[in-house]
Amino acid sequence: MSRHRPRGPRLPAWTATLTWKAAVFITVMCCALAALLGMLVHVSVTNQTVGQARERALDRLAEATERYEAGDRLGYGAGVDPKGLPGPLRELALSGERGTMVAAHESRPTMWAAGPADGGRAIAVQVDYAQGARTIDGLDRAILGSSVLAIGATLLVGAFAVTRVTRRLHQTAQVARRISAGDLDARVNDPRTKGPARRQDEVAAVAGALDTMASSLQGKLLSEQRFTADVAHELRTPLTGLHAAAELLEPGRPTELVRDRVAALRTLTEDLLEISRLDARSERVDLDAHRLAPLAERVVRGCGEGVELVVVRDVCVETDRRRLERVLGNLVANALKHGRAPVVVTVDGPVVTVRDHGDGYPGYLVEHGPQRFRTEGTSKGHGLGLTIALGQAAVLGARLTFANAPDGGAVATLRLPFTEAPGGDTAEEPESTT
Repeated sequence: MSRHRPRGPRLPAWTATLTWKAAVFITVMCCALAALLGMLVHVSVTNQTVGQARERALDRLAEATERYEAGDRLGYGAGVDPKGLPGPLRELALSGERGTMVAAHESRPTMWAAGPADGGRAIAVQVDYAQGARTIDGLDRAILGSSVLAIGATLLVGAFAVTRVTRRLHQTAQVARRISAGDLDARVNDPRTKGPARRQDEVAAVAGALDTMASSLQGKLLSEQRFTADVAHELRTPLTGLHAAAELLEPGRPTELVRDRVAALRTLTEDLLEISRLDARSERVDLDAHRLAPLAERVVRGCGEGVELVVVRDVCVETDRRRLERVLGNLVANALKHGRAPVVVTVDGPVVTVRDHGDGYPGYLVEHGPQRFRTEGTSKGHGLGLTIALGQAAVLGARLTFANAPDGGAVATLRLPFTEAPGGDTAEEPESTT
């Protein structure tokens, strides 16, 4: 049995941003640099201050020693075994050596200097070290304050510079998402990419590469769309003549096969023309108020047997009746062809679902949506019905999604744009029509 380690608390999403990471990096580096420089200055000034005080104390000790040997008065701040002399310094002096030490005397910083005297005693002098201690304390406060100001100023300047970069990256990412969503006219248009002589940074290079890729992709897609439309238009005329000629053939099995193939070619040609118009975004909707249940009922009746209509709640929607019937007709036809009965069309307010009880949609279709001319297994067809339904739904401003029911079967859900009337819409009694 595998054992999972408990995860720690998750950080907020904003901590993953480049601005936050850069701010933390700048702050850490500034703090480290300020600490290093502050330590160097502190050590240097402290050594200098202590060194000067030590020299004065040793000079006074030499002078006091001469007076002591001459039998003169030692003077202020000097004495033999004076009170407050630090113990380690006294032991050093009794060992025959001279030394200095900073210690507190009467609550004041004092520099002591001591040396050996006769009779196992120590002669010592004291120098006021308060001014030196205040100098070092003031220096430490100045270092701390200047470090805080320097870190704050550096952080602000660094955050401003990083924010400018991240803003451009966000703009580039937003344009990339718009292109992925189908807006092939979206461009970054970074001004740094306009002038050939202007130096470009890495962000400008990415933005320029994205614009170039989008232009190339748009050109290829437009070329394919024009080719599809031209082929469909060129096939339309000979197919019309072929259909008329097939109608003149004598009845029989060969004639039925010819007419069936001609009809399939005509349907394919019309579908290609419709897709080319959808790709060109030249379709215009003719909106009008329609009750959804009667409209769905006409589609169900036109599809023949094996389709059941369930009305949970009927509403009046502003839509293009012809396009909506086209969407529902394609969904029902796909369910009848690739699924298994019963096929149930459910109207629940502005939401219409079409469900069959077959094997369900393929995984690629549920994840990425319908793809042209792609069918599963040995199923017949060109894979254009759901593509047209998705395109017409977008023209209507509706949302069409595909999923598989937990207990089996494919489920297509069409959500139409709908605004509830102030007085509420009248709900119909649930009914079922086969």
